[in-house]
Amino acid sequence: MHVLSVVLSGGAGSRLWPASRQAFPKPFMKLGGSTLLQQAIERGQACGTGDLMIVTNKDHLFLTKDVLGQMADPPDATLLLEPKGRNTGPAIALAALQCIEKFGGETVMLVLSADHLVPDVEAFVASASQAFKLATQGALVVFGISPTSPDTGFGYIEVAQVSRSSQPAKRFVEKPDLQTAQEYLATGRYYWNSGMFCFTANAIVAAFEKYAPELLDAAKKALKSTEHQGNTIQFDLHAFGLQPDISIDYAVMEPADNVHVVPAKFQWSDVGSWPAVAKAQPQDASGNTMPSDVVAIDTTGTHVQVDSHIPKLVATLGVHDLVIVDTPDALLVAHKNSAQEVKKIVDTLKSRKHEAVHLPSVVHRPWGTYATLKEEDSYKVKRITVKPGESLSLQYHHQRSEHWVVVQGRGIVQIGDIEHVTGPGEYRHIPLKEKHRLTNIGEELLVLIEVQCGVYLGEDDIVRLADTYGRA
Repeated sequence: MHVLSVVLSGGAGSRLWPASRQAFPKPFMKLGGSTLLQQAIERGQACGTGDLMIVTNKDHLFLTKDVLGQMADPPDATLLLEPKGRNTGPAIALAALQCIEKFGGETVMLVLSADHLVPDVEAFVASASQAFKLATQGALVVFGISPTSPDTGFGYIEVAQVSRSSQPAKRFVEKPDLQTAQEYLATGRYYWNSGMFCFTANAIVAAFEKYAPELLDAAKKALKSTEHQGNTIQFDLHAFGLQPDISIDYAVMEPADNVHVVPAKFQWSDVGSWPAVAKAQPQDASGNTMPSDVVAIDTTGTHVQVDSHIPKLVATLGVHDLVIVDTPDALLVAHKNSAQEVKKIVDTLKSRKHEAVHLPSVVHRPWGTYATLKEEDSYKVKRITVKPGESLSLQYHHQRSEHWVVVQGRGIVQIGDIEHVTGPGEYRHIPLKEKHRLTNIGEELLVLIEVQCGVYLGEDDIVRLADTYGRA
């Protein structure tokens, strides 16, 4: 039996703002020492999956590669890069078609989400083994979570009776209101829909042919309009956009008659809100989840998360059941009872076209990262890192000059047509409208402090003349 792990790495994670942004969504957040994406990949590896396929947005290619590169045992991964979001139905259809072409139709696909938390991997492997057996018999398997509360944030699956053994699904129900969820819980016949699945590639494609033929046809056409670069597959925007925006539940699982539910033997969280993040972390005697250096006086049930470029002391006094998330460019203070409504803040920021919706405090680029340390009307200070062997584009600016001081590593600073080897403590000045480029020629991370001076300091004041990553 050949098993392929398919990790769906999409979504904006807007309920986890300000840590999660459009350009740095929830799968790349660290929880328990590693990113949620890495944890999903490692769960698949623990189940014996020999190959990996990741479906993600094209803008997250280099974030995904960074996660794979930091793993001790990185798997051989095929990356399907979506030019825009199209929900789980098209994502799974594309993965299944690609799986048939590359590995064969009898391959068992273990479909995982990149933004779930499953702390007990051994228990997950036990449930997955049960799912594999059902999948080889032609079943479409969904992992069901025994509900612990009448949660209105999950879809539900009805069965004859909740048990420890697998059984056919009777129906799928979308997120109910509170009264309905309470009724579901009282019957003892409902699971939460985890959004994790298992089936052979042939079985799921046959289900698409029967229940969603238009989706399958559109997916086949999208696959024909692709650009392959090694194991990376990029889709044509127009062809990809012709696929319907529909979930796998609506498209296939609800109408199909061969769906089986495998009850989860493992703890599970979709980490869909800040209280869920807090619940997944160790609590102190007062029910707080916070760094040890936070000064907490008369504080209970409060979650504090600090992400700062410089050491920052956080103190709380006389507060209870709050969420406090501090990043260099944004601060969230919310009551836990209102934490599900954080998306309203994001929607408000979108209406104001605020960049805190899109860009995180540390912005990741193919070559490394940059973070803004200080900004006023006529100047901006950044910390820039460049990976070994990588380089920024050859570029110039219309409205700003730049001053660079290298603090770690060794690089070549090109100014005009002259290249300057530059090391720690050395300084270079980039005049207004002068072409320039920075390249890391060392074996360690190149770190520099940049001071921009000018009347306009926006990120769009960049004219690229040449670029390794095709952005010129």
